[in-house]
Amino acid sequence: MNQLDKKSQAWSALFSEPMSELVKRYTASVFFDKRLWQADIQGSLAHAGMLAAQGILSAADHAAIEKGMAQISQEIASGAFDWKLDLEDVHLNIEARLTQLAGDAGKRLHTGRSRNDQVATDVRLWLRGEIDAISSLLVELQKALVDIAEKNVEVILPGFTHLQVAQPVSFGHHMLAYVEMFSRDAERMDDVRRRTNRLPLGAAALAGTSYPLDRELVARTLGMVDDKGRPQVCQNSLDAVSDRDFAIEFTAAATLAMVHISRFSEELILWMSQNFSFIRIADRFTTGSSIMPQKKNPDVPELARGKTGRVVGHLMGLITLMKGQPLAYNKDNQEDKEPLFDTVDTLKDTLRIFAEMVEGITVQPEAMEKAALRGYATATDLADYLVKKGLPFRDAHETVAHAVKAATSHGVDLSELPLSELQKFNPAIEKDVYDVLSLRGSLNARSTLGGTAPAQVRAQIARHRNRLSQPGA
Repeated sequence: MNQLDKKSQAWSALFSEPMSELVKRYTASVFFDKRLWQADIQGSLAHAGMLAAQGILSAADHAAIEKGMAQISQEIASGAFDWKLDLEDVHLNIEARLTQLAGDAGKRLHTGRSRNDQVATDVRLWLRGEIDAISSLLVELQKALVDIAEKNVEVILPGFTHLQVAQPVSFGHHMLAYVEMFSRDAERMDDVRRRTNRLPLGAAALAGTSYPLDRELVARTLGMVDDKGRPQVCQNSLDAVSDRDFAIEFTAAATLAMVHISRFSEELILWMSQNFSFIRIADRFTTGSSIMPQKKNPDVPELARGKTGRVVGHLMGLITLMKGQPLAYNKDNQEDKEPLFDTVDTLKDTLRIFAEMVEGITVQPEAMEKAALRGYATATDLADYLVKKGLPFRDAHETVAHAVKAATSHGVDLSELPLSELQKFNPAIEKDVYDVLSLRGSLNARSTLGGTAPAQVRAQIARHRNRLSQPGA
């Protein structure tokens, strides 16, 4: 390695032999962390502006840095930038090119900072933008679910526990359950964003710096402020460079969102099967079989169910990555990026495709209602009816169990048993019992807040529509 090549590596002056090619490939991150380039340039420009404001950097050097960074941005965006493995990572690649363009001004940019606080800042800036994109996608998915809920408020679906028919529910009510899940995911993302949006820059390698930096100015420039506009700066230099809690928190929130997607996927897969036939998914989201021409496979929800395991794995990997690290920065932390990047990509792609797929779901009400009738879904309603007649609930429960047993032996629904037969179980039963035993009657009876009665479902739809229409929903 000649002297010119050695100078391209910021740390090489101390070393007496070049890095082995194997080690170079093993330790380099440029081919996956180059996606941080915009955040790296954004952070560098804020740092340069602060150095100039503090009199550490001349106006001429500041102008040269800004001009050079503008050209680098254009080169990277157009695909003309020459990423070099020898320069290890996105930070040194950009710095080396800046030095080519701006001369000594490019070398002065690193005053008062280290790659340790630089990379921590870059990842936070990048993740902040990705969280914003994910939050928007969560809103779009919730809106799609609210739309299908509104169209199917009156459609009766058998509600299940233990995958056994339990009670009739509105299909719209069922869809709104997922809206609740994804709204919590959005809340978690907002919370993670708040802790992600804090500035490590200025912590330098681990102990801070002797230069008179204005870290709060940098935080304000980068929008790292709270809801009152106050700058948010990491307060301990050791923690600032080594903290990856925000990445773990994000991946945990993403894991929960994917778990919700996976639960929804499982239901779509079941409902689409011939044994249920509750829904049809638009052809553009399904595939056929290479050997069985009658097949229409729900590949999108199946793959989403599988990708959930992938994201869960990334969470476990990040937690394991951090569990044994002493303070402060360690090279282990280079391994935080690929799982974090893949988690973001997987969640964004999944949310985007699900929002579109939900719009293409066709509901088959007849099949749903038929299934609800097969499972004695109104048995609890009969028990409630008897309680209102003065019977203790436990006695009513046992009485209805005998009635269900009789209906099963006759191969009919409870609502199809003659009144004389029902009165054998309790003489207080009267003709009005058939209003209670109907699926529609059962649905309408559950009108408490959060219940499945159509009036309640419509109220919840209105609430969600209002919430989702607000800025930053």
